[in-house]
Order: sequence, then C-alpha cells, then structure tokens
Amino acid sequence: MPRRNGLTYRDSGVDIDAGDALVERIKPLAAATARRGANAGLGGFGAIFDPKAAGYADPLMISATDGVGTKLLIANAVGQHDTVGIDLVAMCVNDLIVQGAEPVFFLDYFATAKLSVDAAAAVVSGIARGCEDAGCALVGGETAELPGVYAPGDYDLAGFAVGLVERDRLITGDKIAVGDVVLGLASSGVHSNGFSLVRKVVELAGLSYVDPAPFAAAQTLGQALLTPTRIYVRSSLAAMSQNLVKGAAHITGGGVLENLPRILPPGLGATIDVANWPRPPVFSWLQEAIGIEETEMLRTFNCGIGMAVIVGADDAKAATETLEGAGETVYPIGQIVARANDAPAIKIL
Repeated sequence: MPRRNGLTYRDSGVDIDAGDALVERIKPLAAATARRGANAGLGGFGAIFDPKAAGYADPLMISATDGVGTKLLIANAVGQHDTVGIDLVAMCVNDLIVQGAEPVFFLDYFATAKLSVDAAAAVVSGIARGCEDAGCALVGGETAELPGVYAPGDYDLAGFAVGLVERDRLITGDKIAVGDVVLGLASSGVHSNGFSLVRKVVELAGLSYVDPAPFAAAQTLGQALLTPTRIYVRSSLAAMSQNLVKGAAHITGGGVLENLPRILPPGLGATIDVANWPRPPVFSWLQEAIGIEETEMLRTFNCGIGMAVIVGADDAKAATETLEGAGETVYPIGQIVARANDAPAIKIL
C-alpha cells in the first residue's frame, strides 16, 4: 500500500488557488481588449476568432512569437512589472505589421518559480494596454509555476500574435526599386533588444538601477531603461491603407544593419545616413560609458529608429505626413540603391 503523508501540490511549490485568483483578476483586463471577431473572454480551452466578422473577405493569416529577454531582470530588480507586458505585445505585433497584417488576437505565456498574483497581474495589465494600443484582442494565455526551473522571484514571458491581411494587400517588398526612400520611425528608447549588453554596461559603470539615469536625470536608471517598446501598428496601417508602403522592417536585434536587408529584393541595397536622425541620449551614454564601437552599436541596438518604412520617392511626402499625423516622428534616413551580389546590403554614410 502507498504511504499517505498528506503531501499536496502546493507543498511542492505550485499553488492552483493563486492561479485561479490571477485569472479572476485579469478577466476585466482581457475583456477591455475585445474587438470585432473575438470576444476576448478567458477561461475556455481555446479562443475563436471570426475573420468574416472582422470584415475580411479573403485574408491571409500571419503569426509571430517573441519575448522580452533580459529586460525582465531589470523589471524584477526595481519591482516595476507593469510595462514589460507592453514590450511583449510590441515585439510581436510590430513583426506582423511589416507585412501589412492587422494584429487581431494575442496570447501570452507567463512562467515563474512561485506565482505572485500582484506581479503577474501587473504584467498582464501591461499586456492588455499593449493589445489595446495595437487594436488586438487578448484571447488567452498560460500561467506556469515551475519551481526548480526558475529561481525564486524570477519569471519569463513569451507572446504569440496572429494578424490578418487581405491577400491582395500583402506587403512582401517585391515592389521595392532603386531610388525608393527609407523613412525611419523614431524609437522610444532601447525597446527590448540588447539588454544583456545594457546590463553589462550598467555593471561596468558601477551603477545601480535606483541611481539617477546619466542620460535622464529626472528618472532612475531602472525607470528610464524600462521605457516600453513603441507599437507602430496604427500609424503603419494608416500609411498602408493608402498604398504608400512598399516594404517595412522592424528594427530589433541586429539593428538596421541586419533587419533592413531582410525585406530587400535580390540586387538591391540601401544607403543609410546616420546623421539624418538624432541619436537618443540613452544610446550615446551606452556607447560612451565603456567605448562600444559604432558598428557594434548599429548591429545591436535600434539607435533611435524602431521601424524602417520604404516608400516611392514621389510618395515620401504623403507617407511622412500620414505617419506624423498618426503620432510618429519620421526621418528620411536613406535610399534604395543597386548592389553587386558580393557587396554589403547596407552602406552606412
């Protein structure tokens, strides 16, 4: 006969009651993101989305998944959990919009050693805010307590987004041509890439996250670095709805040097003039604090440009006005040029 000792799941480190409490707390947050085609309700095994109800006739479905990376360690260090959820949504939906897809629903995965309902609810509040900004419904997710996998107090996030685009409105970059203009949309800061290097700079500079930020004295270093990733969905859709956009690139890990070439047709490259936009103070500080080489900066960080949009030269003025009217700060940062197969795709001026 098995020995009975009264051991429970909670004794092993997993609290089902805490998970249930979290679901109840975040239900109103998810409900606030409801949109046509989705009811944004939580609690079922799966969520239904109806493209026809959302107004699509012949849609293609595009998906993206991403995380926040080691930026989470800074959030944990300062106890600020309500913005990294915005980062999570942004990293996914910004990848969808570059192909012309409207994000329609989002799911999250939250994993931790021991669930803190308060911290998790703060994270989900950010996810809901990001979904509202992007116009997509938060339709579900998963919360996992994994004692032994994560250290006490640590957590990790992953996101999954699905977008729809009418078949004849898909943006592939195939129409990009020599002479087209590259417009840069300003970033809000470091966004969610390169934070392992950021954390190393902070360490070598002998700073803590509660110290005043060297580049933003009104904030602590932690607060400044946790500025959430900008979401470019609504502004990009405004320009795309006018058929002004030939291609777009989300400037994430790899910077402009590695992300812009991903959308260029064979035989084409781009010249990028870094003097055409102001580099935000956070990047100047990161570079100067320990002497990071310029090429390393451009291939690690967004350096002030979070999205690159390629338009015809004749459409540059209209695209700029539309994007600025939707709240973006726009800079003409480069031009599309012909290139030999063995030449670098991006030439920095």
